[in-house]
Amino acid sequence: QVQLVESGGGYVQPGDSLRLSCAATGVNLQSYHIAWFRQAPGKEREGVSLILSHDGSTAYADFVKGRFALTRDAGKNAAYLQMTNLKSSDTGGYYCAIARNLPDRHSEEQLQPVWYDYWGRGTQVTVSS
Repeated sequence: QVQLVESGGGYVQPGDSLRLSCAATGVNLQSYHIAWFRQAPGKEREGVSLILSHDGSTAYADFVKGRFALTRDAGKNAAYLQMTNLKSSDTGGYYCAIARNLPDRHSEEQLQPVWYDYWGRGTQVTVSS
């Protein structure tokens, strides 16, 4: 059974950092594109970052560029989202998702929930003064 488990969320102040982890079982992450999504209360789920399976290239939503970094570790079969200079607008549930195939389009279109095959249950990030 494929399972993705996120961890590392918490309650922090603006400007702080967090490192989220996505641990996978029942699947080899190297064979999948990996993405992070987030969802604030009352808002739609939005794509945060993506790493492509074949070459490890990454893409980021404009609202996190320069602040977040997505990496993967084949030995641990895990992916990570390093978040720095957190803002109150970063508050929400963060979800790890993987996709076997993505459309050959711009990364913004690839960071749509519909393409992803498996999802974790999420970890909460709260940024508040």
